[in-house]
Amino acid sequence: MEQATSPRILVIRPDRVGDVVLSLPVINALRHRWPEAYLAMMVHPYTRAVAERNPVLDAVIADDPDDGHRGPAGFLEQVRLLRSHRFDTALMLMPTMRHAWMLFLAGIPRRVGVGRTIYQALTFTRSISRDGYEPLRHESDYCLDLARALDAREPGRGTLIEVQERKRLEARAVLGSAEGIPVIGIHPGNGGNAPNWTAERYGALAKRLQDRHGAKIVVTGSAEEDHLARTIMSALDGPALSLAGRLSLDELIAVVGEMDLLVCSSTGPMHLAGALGVPTVSIFCPLPARSPQRWRPLGGRDKNLLPPDGQCPTCERGPLCDLTGITVDMAVEAVGEQLG
Repeated sequence: MEQATSPRILVIRPDRVGDVVLSLPVINALRHRWPEAYLAMMVHPYTRAVAERNPVLDAVIADDPDDGHRGPAGFLEQVRLLRSHRFDTALMLMPTMRHAWMLFLAGIPRRVGVGRTIYQALTFTRSISRDGYEPLRHESDYCLDLARALDAREPGRGTLIEVQERKRLEARAVLGSAEGIPVIGIHPGNGGNAPNWTAERYGALAKRLQDRHGAKIVVTGSAEEDHLARTIMSALDGPALSLAGRLSLDELIAVVGEMDLLVCSSTGPMHLAGALGVPTVSIFCPLPARSPQRWRPLGGRDKNLLPPDGQCPTCERGPLCDLTGITVDMAVEAVGEQLG
């Protein structure tokens, strides 16, 4: 697909934190291909802080169909906003009918999405097929298919998420003193989006990490996950801090960036840690659609644990079992290797 010397490109990813993080290599690939391009990203307001931390984006546009941009008036307001940016190209990394029509009515001439849907056909959106779908191919590589459709084939090696020094200092103040001991984060929740350990098992791991490494344990999560944090904290008698419900997403990004290691399941903070260069130990289900081959964090500093027998004793409970096949001993050893 031919492009102008300095194109104006919009990338849309309206879903969750981890999905947005895994879309950022597309932004870097586009910047590598067109250093002078105008690049913008449209995301849900909740994930805006992630996109705003990417150093090569020129603009971040929030789209909130459930509140600020709901209904016909909100939709048309967004159409007018996109027109004002004069985009010539748009990539829908997770196509929706709303965004297909929004881009069409905004008059963006080149529009590319994934898969084949009736609304993409009606809006003359170019489709990138997933007919050759490979469950064990990484999600970020699937996203890069759309950049490759624009001849942006080199993914680029730039920073995905950048934290300003002021934010780093604020995060260190929140974490408090931890001289000479590792700061290990534990994020016990995942919104029910993937298999996960129980809070009690995370608590047992946290206690072992304090005993073995003298670690300061920092528990993160939403306000709704405070009960998980309290369960973990109740198991500890060493230095520990619960930040559940106390951090905005922007603050969480900075706090994770100051950790020595993060332990969690397959969830958004795991992907934040990977993009920030923080080592991770993550528990994963071996099912292809949930496996680390598809969803491991970026950055190359990850250690991902799977049940050694290929499934857990709780697999019959369905795709959100509690991963009892992955033992606390396995996690302790993995943390030791990562800290080493």
